[in-house]
Amino acid sequence: MSSTDILKTLGGMLASGGIEVVDCTGVLGPDTPILKLPEDFAKNTPKVEIHKISEYDEDGPFFAWNWMVLGEHSGTHFDAPHHWITGRDYPDGYTDTLNVQRLVAPVNVIDCSKETEENPDFLLTADGVRAWEAEHGEIGAGEWVVMRTDWDKRAHDEDLFLNADEDGPHSPGPTPDCIEYLLSKKIVGWGSQCIGTDAGQAGGMEPPYPAHNLLHKENCFGLASLANLDRLPPKGAILIAAPLKIQRGTGSPIRALALVPKG
Repeated sequence: MSSTDILKTLGGMLASGGIEVVDCTGVLGPDTPILKLPEDFAKNTPKVEIHKISEYDEDGPFFAWNWMVLGEHSGTHFDAPHHWITGRDYPDGYTDTLNVQRLVAPVNVIDCSKETEENPDFLLTADGVRAWEAEHGEIGAGEWVVMRTDWDKRAHDEDLFLNADEDGPHSPGPTPDCIEYLLSKKIVGWGSQCIGTDAGQAGGMEPPYPAHNLLHKENCFGLASLANLDRLPPKGAILIAAPLKIQRGTGSPIRALALVPKG
């Protein structure tokens, strides 16, 4: 089958509903949970603000539109390599210079929801990934890998979503050897349903924040605050994760969409 025939088949299946488009995005608004940096940092990302310009009124009788205040890494978002110091030297490491061919790729969904329900500090290891591959198949080069934790079910409550106490945030994520193993598979990026791509206690790992540190060092991408991963199969879906083309952007809110075959 030629590439043209493949696209025609894909288009037909999308039109007929044979392929379902699953929205893997949380709602972006004033109630969206936002990462809070420690108090010793001078600045934090503000809460999302949506301000009305007009809505069929004296300020604009025929149109409705808004202006917004938000950070690049708000809500369901994309981390470009330039987001982290280890990725700062890549000329294609910004949201306006990255290779968009890499943004649409097969996605591997590693289900850790049972483990994270019992332990919010659960860590996915390289051995855990290997065990998943033994059951579901090898992770391929250029593919996305996402960790399903069902953490999006907490997104209605920022305190529940951030899950922090005097010891800091408590949320699941990968170990350094997990990210190192995935990078050896030549993945395009790693995704999480939590506020960031790393575990809440990842600052104490070596290296600290391994998802950020190691992924961006290799010019790979991160996805955070993903939703509805429980509607994706372990393998067989295609993930589209496209950031806004922000000039020299370090990241962007996204509308993450998965193409999932019915049945």
